Amino acid sequence: MVETVKGREVTVIFDGSRCIHSRHCVLGHPEVFVPNVKGDWIFPDAAPAEAVLRIGFDCPSGAIRVLRNDGSAGSDAAPVVNTVHVRENGPLALEAPILIRGEAFDTPRATLCRCGQSKRKPFCDGSHAEAGFAATGEPATKASEPLAARNGAVDVLPQPNGPLKVVGNLEIVSGTGRTINRVTQTFLCRCGHSKNKPYCDGSHKAAGFEAE
Repeated sequence: MVETVKGREVTVIFDGSRCIHSRHCVLGHPEVFVPNVKGDWIFPDAAPAEAVLRIGFDCPSGAIRVLRNDGSAGSDAAPVVNTVHVRENGPLALEAPILIRGEAFDTPRATLCRCGQSKRKPFCDGSHAEAGFAATGEPATKASEPLAARNGAVDVLPQPNGPLKVVGNLEIVSGTGRTINRVTQTFLCRCGHSKNKPYCDGSHKAAGFEAE
């Protein structure tokens, strides 16, 4: 279900199907996103417009989008540097102009499943928590050269019964913000079994992983 709430300066769009309950919104600005109430729960005018925009920028899954009512850049603005953050015991948080199998995605933020349990593959649906998925958010740093360009489209190409092939300028970043690799193409594990996470090592074959 998608909810759209227009305030004086900004409009908040919330897509519950994308929410992974990272709780940045309700913990950071409980006056804007009021948890556990019946009826209206999103109040765009309860905080300054810039603070509400920041909520949209900070939402890792793209469930929250915040648009300026005057048409200027909102939280859908493309980042200056394309990144994918490796979340501790959780998904891959991608921030870039995103393509999914060559088709433009509607927001520059998405969380991609890496536990293998999501029912919304290639996107995370929070199943890693129930499954008890355990994987470090601090992989070892790989030697890599600075990219010639750090922006541009990033195409996510789920391989049948295999990893996520990702093509485009991308910095892979640890949970604490450390750049661990710079790539223009990589294969990221999405079965949950690789011993070289976040990268694929072929373990999906022995695990019998199945995904479109």
